[in-house]
Amino acid sequence: MSLNRRQLIAASAAIATVGLPAQAQSFPNKPLKIIVPYPPGGSSDIIARAISQPLSESLGQPVVVENRPGANGNLGADLVAKSAPDGHTMLLCDVGALAISPSVYTKLAFDPGKDLRGVTMLAYSPHMLAVHPSVKASNLKELVALSKTSDLNFAVTAVGSAPHVAGVAVARATGAKWTYVPYKGGSQAVTDTVAGQTQVIMNGMLATLPHVQSGRLKVLGISKKTRMPLVGSVPTLAEQGVTDFESGTWQGALVANGTPPALIARLNAELIKAIRSPDVRARLTGQGAEVVTMTPTEQDSFFARERKRWGAVVAEADIKLD
Repeated sequence: MSLNRRQLIAASAAIATVGLPAQAQSFPNKPLKIIVPYPPGGSSDIIARAISQPLSESLGQPVVVENRPGANGNLGADLVAKSAPDGHTMLLCDVGALAISPSVYTKLAFDPGKDLRGVTMLAYSPHMLAVHPSVKASNLKELVALSKTSDLNFAVTAVGSAPHVAGVAVARATGAKWTYVPYKGGSQAVTDTVAGQTQVIMNGMLATLPHVQSGRLKVLGISKKTRMPLVGSVPTLAEQGVTDFESGTWQGALVANGTPPALIARLNAELIKAIRSPDVRARLTGQGAEVVTMTPTEQDSFFARERKRWGAVVAEADIKLD
């Protein structure tokens, strides 16, 4: 007897639940939502849409991606934090940026460290320091020198975002001087830099590399301690004098606190399977993202470390928002 594709998927799902608590075996019992708290086109959105179909096939329920931008991702994160803790609503975002929010915002409607629980990290994409092709600089040293004699606008994907705080850290380390121009998301910040309305940007490689490859942006450095094979000729910022500097977008999934551990474990397994599938992994790797997965406990620990690390930078730069 031969099995069709739908039957094979159902059989695989049944095998995957063997040994799981009954609560996890009956999950999910309705469509799932992946909330992306940024506009379409950014790193989180790219990853959410890449995994939604394999995740839907594996779980046997529709998986809907919803963009809920606003307040540097905090509106969408708050929505998930206050959602029913039943595993059917997930947040997919830059976990590092989420860890920065408590230091930047004096008033948050939720506490990311208490109201959300990690499920797994999914991918890491280092920041690219890029400029409009008209900018007469070919490396970080030349850009810093130019910034002291010319007016340069630095496109900020959102005030208090990971790229913003990373840009501040680079400026403080090198003495660069530029004017920060805030946007509501990375896609619009990139679009305006490509158009020459802003001259400098730091943004995740996953969403920025296509514009570099097309010649619409010029990359000056990678915010990773070691070079990326995909752009091996591009030096790291650490190589260019910002000692041991590393930053990037750490894309991960979270759910509301109170979600049963069995459901978090099931989601962890299914998300890891989806992000590691050959098609998804190849697509992300080809755009400069590394598949990186964690246990829920490891992700929560990562969040705590990032909160402490970037909190110090925010405090030194006195970045505050109501």
